Amino acid sequence: MRDLDLYERIIRIVDANIIFCMFPCILTLMGVGWIFKNRFKPKKALNLIRWFIIIYSIVTLTHFIIRMLFTSEESAFGNRATGPYWWAYWFMFIGVLVLPFTLLIKKLSSKYFYVLFVAILIKSGAYFERFVIIVTSLHRDYFPNNDAFDLSGFLLYAVIVLFLQGFILAWLLLGIVELIDWSKDLYKNKLEKQKD
Repeated sequence: MRDLDLYERIIRIVDANIIFCMFPCILTLMGVGWIFKNRFKPKKALNLIRWFIIIYSIVTLTHFIIRMLFTSEESAFGNRATGPYWWAYWFMFIGVLVLPFTLLIKKLSSKYFYVLFVAILIKSGAYFERFVIIVTSLHRDYFPNNDAFDLSGFLLYAVIVLFLQGFILAWLLLGIVELIDWSKDLYKNKLEKQKD
């Protein structure tokens, strides 16, 4: 059980720092592809994002199956999947756990807009999961003092931070792709000099 908690923490860290900022990251790659047509290779960075989303979905799916089979939360999953907010739960399930596997299709995954669509659905699926958890918690909570939550400053801060993270992540991926290409060119030049 302690290992499962560590597994959940790792997934939350990846969610907060990478998955939630995929939308601005892909938008930045699209912009770089349109502005600097021949300088950078954003398609390679998009391919890295695609595989990262697929691996993340595999990890999330195994986490879901482990929690479903080996913990005492089977009834919670059943209640969420068939309860009054079943539509939000199934939207979350399809958006986060099923749809990212369509990126294995090469025609779909090479298009910016489809990968952007999948990133948006992953993010909105996570919000629907939070919606189901919060609404079911509030449904059972009868204390009037628990609704004191200031959302005004938090929302602006969250949007700015997520777009900044996505922008930085996109430029880091482009830098990694450029370094890989540079090292390949350096290796080819070294081989050519050895042949001469």
